[in-house]
Amino acid sequence: MITAPDNDNNSEGPMVFIIIGKGYESDNSDGVDLHIMLKAADDDSAVREALNALAEEGFIEADLDQIGMLTEVPEEEPHASAYQGAVDGEVAIIRFS
Repeated sequence: MITAPDNDNNSEGPMVFIIIGKGYESDNSDGVDLHIMLKAADDDSAVREALNALAEEGFIEADLDQIGMLTEVPEEEPHASAYQGAVDGEVAIIRFS
């Protein structure tokens, strides 16, 4: 996995992205609101890794609405532990019911 940015982002900490969207586990489902947190070199890599992780979790489709880079460590759960997982190299998927 590439961890160094391939652009002008000279962040001192890890580049942890958050992607907000909706995932669908079947053709007839209403979808599940999602926050996906992961470490990546750029936003294109983050989207690809997020989609791969969603497919591994059984999602057949996803609408990804927003992507951004976290500039501070979240303090509240479930985002705090998801952030730590992302720093450790995991793709953290938070589902909202």
